[in-house]
Parts: sequence; structure tokens; C-alpha cells
Amino acid sequence: MNLAHRMLSKLTERRRGEPDVRLKISNITRQTVLACCADVADRGPKRRKGLLGHDHLPDGEGLWIVPCEAVHTFRMKFPIDLVYLSRDKRVKKVRSNVPSGRMSACLSAYSIVELPAGTIRKTHTETGDMLEFSQADPAD
Repeated sequence: MNLAHRMLSKLTERRRGEPDVRLKISNITRQTVLACCADVADRGPKRRKGLLGHDHLPDGEGLWIVPCEAVHTFRMKFPIDLVYLSRDKRVKKVRSNVPSGRMSACLSAYSIVELPAGTIRKTHTETGDMLEFSQADPAD
């Protein structure tokens, strides 16, 4: 079992009240970092809320929604980038600068990473790239 699967298993084993895990998301194909401190939405309340209620998403942050194949940006106050992933963390689809009031889906995706608008362009992330998830450095 690879690191990403072990981390996902740990995430799903968490109990209420336990601290959230923060992740570093790297594009190993491009040798770039998409997020140095991404949150994980892997449970009901967190999945339903997502980024709603946030005024912005700072550079270096993100939200990994797992499992997930579609998102909406209704009532969002800022645009976001979307990276759709397969189970093995290969990029299936990207959407840049998605404004409020939109829906986006990739029915063959296993999960989605929401990032600050412009991240896909800065990191040159493309369909077919391979991502890697690791525990975030608390100093970041």
C-alpha cells in the first residue's frame, strides 16, 4: 500500500475531535508544489461545506475532496482552480479560474483538489501528470 493510500486510510479512521491532517501536494511530473498546506474534506460536514464561507484561499493552501467527482461554486466569493484525480493520483482533468455560480465534473475522477486561481498555470499542471501527497510541514 503506497503512502497516499495509507494516509487516506488514516484519515478515514479519525474520530470526532481529532485534529485535521494537513497535506503537501506535489506535482512529481513537473517538479512543482501545488499546495504546501492543503486541508482534507473526507467526511460529511466538511465535504458539504468545502470552501463556502471563506473570503479567499491563500496561495499555498487548498482542499482535497475525497471521494468526489463533481463540485459547484455557487455562493463562492472567489474563483478557484480544480484538479480532478484518479485513484492513483494521476490528473484526469484541470479547470482554471472557475468563477462563482458554476458546476464542474469529471465522472471518472476519484477526487478533486481545489486550489487558489492561478495555481494550475503557475505549476504547469496538465492532464496526465502524477501528483504526490505527503504530510505538510507544520512550519509551512
